[in-house]
Amino acid sequence: MADESLIQLFEGKQVRIVWNEKEEKYYFSVVDVVEVLTESSDPKQYIKRLRQRDTELDFRWGTICTPTRMRASDGKMYNTQAADLEGVFRIIQSIPSKKAEPVKRWLAEVGAQRIDQMIDPEATFQMAVEDYRRQGYSERWINERMKSIRMRKELTDEWERSGVHEPKDFAILTNILTKTWSGMTTGEYKKYKGLTKENLRDNMTNIELALNTLAEVATTEISRQRNPHGFDESKQTAQAGGRIAKNARRDLEKELGHNVVTSLKASDYIRPIEEADAKELPSDNNKNE
Repeated sequence: MADESLIQLFEGKQVRIVWNEKEEKYYFSVVDVVEVLTESSDPKQYIKRLRQRDTELDFRWGTICTPTRMRASDGKMYNTQAADLEGVFRIIQSIPSKKAEPVKRWLAEVGAQRIDQMIDPEATFQMAVEDYRRQGYSERWINERMKSIRMRKELTDEWERSGVHEPKDFAILTNILTKTWSGMTTGEYKKYKGLTKENLRDNMTNIELALNTLAEVATTEISRQRNPHGFDESKQTAQAGGRIAKNARRDLEKELGHNVVTSLKASDYIRPIEEADAKELPSDNNKNE
C-alpha cells in the first residue's frame, strides 16, 4: 500500500487522510470524521454506541473500515480505522447531524482535488497555502513554510534511499537532527512551546523555520556526499547537518543578544483572519533566557 498522508481541515478541525496510490482513492480517519460531525468529546465511544444502534452498519464494519497507518497526536504512526469515500458516506447516514451535507460536499471536494493534484502537483502546495492563509499566517511565514515542506520531502527521500524505511527510525533521526541544532528533541520542543496535538513546524517563528530547514538541507547534502548505508550511518549525517544549523544559531544569537529558540507559538500572534490581518511570527526578544 503506497500511501501519501496528509491532514485536511474542516471548519478548523483536523481530519487525517491517506491516499492509497494502488487503489487511487482516499481513506479517511473514521474517528476524525465522526468528531467533526458530532463534536463529541469521546468520538470512539460515540462510534461504539453507533454500531450498537445500527446493526446493519455493525455487520458491515469489517468491510467498510480498513486499518490504515496514520499519524497520531504523539507523532507516531498507528493502525487507525479508516474508510474510503463510499464507506464514510455510509457511516454519515447513521449519524443525525446538521453538518452531514456540508461534510459530504467537503469530502467530495477533497476527492476531486486529488485528481487535480495528479494532473498538476503544484495544486497540492497551493491548497496548503490557502489553508495557512485561512488560519491567519503571514505571506512571509507561508513562503518559508512551503520551502520547509519541500526540503523535508527531499530529506525523507534521501533517508529512504539510504535504507531507512521504518516510521520509528524516521522519528529517531528527526529527533537527533532537531536536538542537535535546537538543544531539544521534537517532543521536548513541543512541550517547551506548550503544544499537544499541534504541528511543531506550524508553530515555529521565521527564524526557527529557517534554522530547521538549514539543518534538513545540510543533512540531505551531506548524506548525498557520504552515501550512508542504513540507519546507523544516517544518524551520523543527521548529527552533522544539525551541527551546521547549531553553529548558525549560535552566531545569530551572539549578534542579536538573545535566544532565537522561542517558547512562543502561532496562537500567541495569530488571530482568526476575520478578526485581524495576519501578523508576522517574530523571533522572541526577551522571553527565552
